[in-house]
Amino acid sequence: MRPLSDERLPVVVVRVAAALAVGLSLFQLYTAGFGVFTALVQRSVHLGAILTLTFLLYPSWKGARKDRLFSWLLLDLFLVGATLACCLYVILDLDAIVDRQGNWLFSDVVVSAVGILLVLEACRRVIGPFMAVICGCFLLYAFLGPYMPDLVAHKGYGVERVATTLFLTTEGIFGVPLYVAATFVFVFVLFGAFLEVSGGGRFFIDLAYALTGRFAGGPAKASVVASGFMGSVSGSAVANVVATGTFTIPMMKKVGYRPHVAGAIEAAASTGGQLMPPIMGAGAFLMAEFTNTSYLTIIKVAIVPAVLYYLTLLVFVHLEARKQGMRGLPPDKLPRARAVLKDGLHFILPVAALITALMLHVSPMMAGFVAVVSTYAASLLRKGSRMGLGKVLRALELGGRNAIMVSVACAAAGIIVGVVGLTGQGLNFSSMVLELSMNVKVIAILLIGLASLVLGMGLPVTASYIVLATLAGPALLDLGVPLMVTHMIVFWYSQDANVTPPVSLASFAGAGIAGANPMRTAFTSWKLSKGLYILPIVMAYRPLLLNGTPVDVVVTIVSCALGLVAFAAALDRFLLRHLSWTETACLVVAAACLFWPAIPLGGGGTLPAWATDAVGATLFLGVVLRQRGSGDREDAEPTRRDPPR
Repeated sequence: MRPLSDERLPVVVVRVAAALAVGLSLFQLYTAGFGVFTALVQRSVHLGAILTLTFLLYPSWKGARKDRLFSWLLLDLFLVGATLACCLYVILDLDAIVDRQGNWLFSDVVVSAVGILLVLEACRRVIGPFMAVICGCFLLYAFLGPYMPDLVAHKGYGVERVATTLFLTTEGIFGVPLYVAATFVFVFVLFGAFLEVSGGGRFFIDLAYALTGRFAGGPAKASVVASGFMGSVSGSAVANVVATGTFTIPMMKKVGYRPHVAGAIEAAASTGGQLMPPIMGAGAFLMAEFTNTSYLTIIKVAIVPAVLYYLTLLVFVHLEARKQGMRGLPPDKLPRARAVLKDGLHFILPVAALITALMLHVSPMMAGFVAVVSTYAASLLRKGSRMGLGKVLRALELGGRNAIMVSVACAAAGIIVGVVGLTGQGLNFSSMVLELSMNVKVIAILLIGLASLVLGMGLPVTASYIVLATLAGPALLDLGVPLMVTHMIVFWYSQDANVTPPVSLASFAGAGIAGANPMRTAFTSWKLSKGLYILPIVMAYRPLLLNGTPVDVVVTIVSCALGLVAFAAALDRFLLRHLSWTETACLVVAAACLFWPAIPLGGGGTLPAWATDAVGATLFLGVVLRQRGSGDREDAEPTRRDPPR
């Protein structure tokens, strides 16, 4: 559901919500610049403010009214009071709570149970029933472990253990997802609010529009490339989303991309930054240690698959633009880059400050703090953009309101994280899926990808890589996969939790900036990131990591590039125009042939790799020629949909 407009709320509610949003933004800005409080205190303050804003601004059901004070007092005011009571209980009694870990009071259990229900209700209002039901299913799983099938059974836990673990420790609601939301995600959302109010957002949108507006989906393509470059420096998917998404997501929405698609493109592109040299995710440094090779070697073997991943994203972006009928405008209808730069060049300063801070390895929170402060300072350089007290307060309020969706999503995701950790199913599942592979390499790799998704619900990316390398690495080595290839496969799959529902932090961060539904954004980013799942399989069968002769490597790169284009077109069911089912099937077969090194034949023989590549390339070329030769030019040239101004 969407929040109610201010006109449909009592004046007192609007003022209280505005004051609370400003207060939350000031609190987050202070902790970003001068240091966070104890984990539970920091996150309790954040969660309390976010839940209170949710119950004040979002209706309890579709069509519910809040334009009369009495209509919201009965339920929403009660929920606000319960929220404040639960969060203050944690903040004021923190030392005693820590001391009695495992020896809980009855009041601890009651507060924890109420806190979980409040998060579920906020999730239902803000995100929708789908994720709330998923969280509820995980809660039931924690209680019903002994009654589950043997593959997923566990000893089961009582209400006291489940409730207190999820609400009174950093293993559940106050865990990693809310930590991300309550620290650097919020400060970058606030950065975006300051840019919007000062006019800096308009400057970057107009500049991108001037530079890329003549191309179909130009800003989205610029977003993919920019996120690749920024990710290669930051090495953090979520930090990449909030750093570059502040600029790129509004640009994409400007030219016609739907909000959830814009957020998903940024999330998928930012996740690729973890894979892009020279500065990859922290797991790449661990890989150098595990494989006893230099980091320079890791960079060398990682570059080709990373570039191919971004090629897939660019193809998806282009096809989405063509399918939606987004076409560039003639130069006379575009703003002139020189004029845009003349009016807003001073807004380059906060961007330069942000990039400099990230390159100096300043923490993402401090980098966001620098960006917010420098945006305010830059606004003072021109009369037209100068931020007085009124504009500053409006930016602070906007930042607090814009953070509601992503923070609620992360709090709800903490329930899933807590249950996965409590039941120990992350590690058990990893071992189980390897036993199910039946010594078939491709099945083992796919199961590792599934295990990485489960692990990613409860572990950071680096920890997920370590666990997978420990559990899955020996199995792949036994199946004949080389050491470097084994670790690269595991490293790639350890990234998938950033963009794969139900816990996809990069997608949630993108949704928060885009103002989109987090789960819808997550599913779209999952679709766009298919290269993250396909390329590890190719690594196991073909010399994609430069582990072959020069000719084999070149042939592999070309065939994989064609295969990714074919696969993206088949998944989107669009190439030069909309694909028929026959054309889609041909592209699926073409992609499989271009990815696969050899196809088994009767009598124990195989069709060699060059032959499968030839078959795949021929099928792909046939579909292209058929579409080009079609007389249906209406589909081939979609009706122009001018970007909104």
